[in-house]
Amino acid sequence: MTIRTRAAVVRRRGGPFLFEDVEIDDPRADEALVRMVACGICHTDIAGRDGALGVPLPAVFGHEGAGVVECVGSRVGRFRAGDKVVLSFSSCGECPGCLGGHPARCGEFDALNFGGARPDGSSTIRDAKGAPLGSSFFGQSSLAGYATVRERGLVGVEAVDEDELTILAALGCGIQAGAGTVLNELKPRRGESIAIFGAGTVGLAALMAARLAGAAPIVVVDVVASRLELALELGAAVAIDGRAGDVVEHLRETAGSIDHAVETTGVSRVIDCAMKALGSRGNISLLAVSADEGEERVHPKSRDPGQSVIYSVAGDSDPQTFIPFLIRKHKEGAFPFERLIRIYPASRINEAVKDSLSGITVKPVLRF
Repeated sequence: MTIRTRAAVVRRRGGPFLFEDVEIDDPRADEALVRMVACGICHTDIAGRDGALGVPLPAVFGHEGAGVVECVGSRVGRFRAGDKVVLSFSSCGECPGCLGGHPARCGEFDALNFGGARPDGSSTIRDAKGAPLGSSFFGQSSLAGYATVRERGLVGVEAVDEDELTILAALGCGIQAGAGTVLNELKPRRGESIAIFGAGTVGLAALMAARLAGAAPIVVVDVVASRLELALELGAAVAIDGRAGDVVEHLRETAGSIDHAVETTGVSRVIDCAMKALGSRGNISLLAVSADEGEERVHPKSRDPGQSVIYSVAGDSDPQTFIPFLIRKHKEGAFPFERLIRIYPASRINEAVKDSLSGITVKPVLRF
């Protein structure tokens, strides 16, 4: 038995997201079928569309889903029909990383999240002609009316209505990654400085997390004026236009040597700038898929024996504990991530992608 619904299908590299009629598999024993209420658009979806992640096309992307459980498989014990959930990345639950509380370091992370299918190679989605589509993106492929998801990818949440659940969708990847790289990996002490390169979803989430940690001063570098203004409103001490003058010199004038840096752009020259601004015992976290065009980016080596470079994956977060933590901080008014979000009808998905790439919108969230 299957469920017929609509899903945003990408059929060619760099092509549009086009809604088509599809069929979604019923859940297997360890899976749940979730009716999607909303799904965030992340730059990783766009990278997948453009072929940067190796996901076979045609495919259904989407990995910041939120919805309501429709039904569950026989071995699912934590959820039942009617539960509200946020969807996050998939992990095996059995490797040393997972067993050690670090599912973002799962030994099967790439296969489970970028393989385009279930672990056994089967697809959870077929098109109107019955042909399998690339599916299980981050264990979900949630740019669809329904998604079949393994239990480990579900995080139970409380939401008074579907409007609130729509906002929570944004926590599944980008916000979690930005906040996690600060709180779980860099772990700045109160009064230590931090520079954040790129004021998109990940960078602004890192900014809000740095405020939670008591880091100071917090400096943000970007090239979009509206995002720099928002960074100041969210608590940055200094916002620097990356196109105006010598950024490294400006950083040193305003914050001295930097204790911690978060690099979210994936652009080699920006990474180089961040490394130059870093203090002799500083730490830098690199989060982005490479944004350099026409060349293979070489990851930088530490410039000083005392410096450390972290290649971050999902902020080393455990979604089962970290997403509820972020929700608690949001309710306390200490993590106002809703300020990043603009909601679009699902039918306007390509407009949302365009606005995200241009910088007009920080975090687009589609409402089904």
